[in-house]
Amino acid sequence: MDDTRREAGERAREQQRGWYGEPLGVLFRRLIEDLGLNQARLAAVLGISAPMLSQLMSGQRARIGNPAVVQRAQALQELAQEVAVGGVSAGEAATRMEEIRRSAGGAVLGTATGTATTGAAPVRRVVREIQSLLRSVAGAADIIDAADSLAPDHPELAEFLRVYGAGRTADAVAHYEAHQG
Repeated sequence: MDDTRREAGERAREQQRGWYGEPLGVLFRRLIEDLGLNQARLAAVLGISAPMLSQLMSGQRARIGNPAVVQRAQALQELAQEVAVGGVSAGEAATRMEEIRRSAGGAVLGTATGTATTGAAPVRRVVREIQSLLRSVAGAADIIDAADSLAPDHPELAEFLRVYGAGRTADAVAHYEAHQG
């Protein structure tokens, strides 16, 4: 029984590597360390239960089913990178984590009138929405395979899939900004 459970966990972590770029246990432990959190606080910021976080970290559960949770995890990764390079203080990080926790991960539109917002933060939000949507339907490896299939006849669409479906948020923001206006 233990061998079966261990093998299932290994398969789940391998799937996570394809979907999220690395096993979620590795990702979440890094966020805990880099942002000075405990598991309960990380679960709260992500908007999932502590047992669900534990299952994802251990490989008992492979996929994050809610795209908003994936988006929050991406936002926390970006915040951790900013903290690591000294671009964000501990106080600012705490405020940003609370904003991430409150985010529903839903609307890309930023005003009551329904017009798209402008500026760096809203562009990142739009990009993360696109990434979250793509990553909720397929893992990075599948997205890259799809892009490779499309590349001969539809190179721009293939590039879009690679950049938003399997690339870094910073690269996707640059792509988005280069293709606007």
